[in-house]
Amino acid sequence: MRLCYRLRAMSKKIAVESPSPCIKCTKSWCCTYFTQQIDTPRSREDFDVLLWQISHENTEAYKDDDGWFLLMTNPCNHLLPNGDCGIYEVRPKICRDHSSDNCEKDGLAGEQDFKLYFKDYTALRKYCKKKFKKWDRWEKKKK
Repeated sequence: MRLCYRLRAMSKKIAVESPSPCIKCTKSWCCTYFTQQIDTPRSREDFDVLLWQISHENTEAYKDDDGWFLLMTNPCNHLLPNGDCGIYEVRPKICRDHSSDNCEKDGLAGEQDFKLYFKDYTALRKYCKKKFKKWDRWEKKKK
């Protein structure tokens, strides 16, 4: 699968609000995860790869209006204990372009926006078994 990098809800650039709503954020939600867009899985083999990916710690998968994504819930290495950015002055461009539009803290984006959501391997495998009626037989043939 070809992977494209992006952060959810960060593609739109807006003028920095004054004062920034991020000042009120104590948990720095946007710095505790990232998403990675993936090609739409279509075949059993594609879903088998997705099952492998979601088997890794802190990795989930979802589909929304923009396509399919892996969601990795891992805080940024530069996030300080108080929620501040440890490299604020030299932070990457994607961080500088971040918008507070659709902030999860405000409840404006999240699981309710997902068309499909897979918290773990078990949830995705259940979906695969429903999507592919002969999934169990196919899994046994793989061995």
